[in-house]
Amino acid sequence: MANPDCPRSSPSSDPGSWAWTVEQQRRHLGACWELECDIDPMILRARQLRHLGALPQASCVEQELLPLF
Repeated sequence: MANPDCPRSSPSSDPGSWAWTVEQQRRHLGACWELECDIDPMILRARQLRHLGALPQASCVEQELLPLF
């Protein structure tokens, strides 16, 4: 069953996607990010911080995800 929140087109399925505006690309990326629910919350938080431009905070969260060995 198709997810109703899933974007109807993607750059790989839409041959005209190379002509998407920056705003269309941002909306598509935002919709894709919202669908990422099977990923560790810490990874999602790091991605969100990077997306928001909070690079030092994202780096700190990423450090917490590194293996200790």
